Amino acid sequence: MARIVAALGGNALGNDPDTQQKHVDTAAEMISSLVVRGHEVLVAHGNGPQVGMINLAFEKGYQAGLTPLMPLAECTAMSQGYIGYHLQQKIDESLMEKGSRTPVITMLTQVIVDAEDPAFLNPTKPIGSFYDEDTYLKLSAVSDDVYHKFPEGYRRVVPSPKPVRIYETVTLDVLLKAGQVIIACGGGGIPVVATDHGYKGVSAVIDKDLAAAKLAHLVGADYLFIMTQAPYVALNFGTPEQIDLKRMTVGEAEAYISQKQFPEGSMLPKVEAAIDFVRGNSERQAVICSLTNAIDALDHGIGTVITDDATRTTLR
Repeated sequence: MARIVAALGGNALGNDPDTQQKHVDTAAEMISSLVVRGHEVLVAHGNGPQVGMINLAFEKGYQAGLTPLMPLAECTAMSQGYIGYHLQQKIDESLMEKGSRTPVITMLTQVIVDAEDPAFLNPTKPIGSFYDEDTYLKLSAVSDDVYHKFPEGYRRVVPSPKPVRIYETVTLDVLLKAGQVIIACGGGGIPVVATDHGYKGVSAVIDKDLAAAKLAHLVGADYLFIMTQAPYVALNFGTPEQIDLKRMTVGEAEAYISQKQFPEGSMLPKVEAAIDFVRGNSERQAVICSLTNAIDALDHGIGTVITDDATRTTLR
């Protein structure tokens, strides 16, 4: 039996509720198959398209005089709730079809970040829609949000600080030991900073893959599965010289990063998260694969396996 963190990309879940439901079916089948084999499973997920839809709805409501603007931390919490609801229902249904009554729970997850993280001084993560100058001026006048001008118009940008700790780590471990499937760290988690009176949410976005790696660290996972739309990590991606990688050590991965083989904002953070998880621990393994290939990745090595060194490059 192994403890597995499975990270699902927000884009891999689709860009609208109907598509998300269909993709969630695939994710649920994969997760339930791992559970009935006796593995302990935590599910993390992205929320890029989904939190953008929620944020846009409140901005449109504000422009129409119907709703206030909603802080980004609250929008992330909302996306955790509704994506978790879809996942929880489908995983439960898939488990029941396999004869399992394993409980499934969605946990609202706060990820603690450093208030002094340099990312707060340089917001770069774009969220939401593009706006004309009049709308940008109206929105920026009533908030401290930062907007950058792009060729398509003005767009909000937020910091992307590194995850430091997960507030609910002890509870997560207790629930795992009790045999529950847990959906946590949705959208990278709700970013919070420590204050003299507890924790408060901040307007930021934590990278989902880095948060999943932190989650896997803190709960002592054996595997980190990072699900994406591609079956393998590739060199020279999208060119006639593309090479799919089946195995990769930390040293090799870092060499490829220095060669700028992995695009920022897509494959790069996934590889960095895998490195973070396996570095210094030869018993841990990270796997980057497509959502539909997750079981084959465990059984047949379909996908890119990342290890700390070259002594073990096959899954247990």
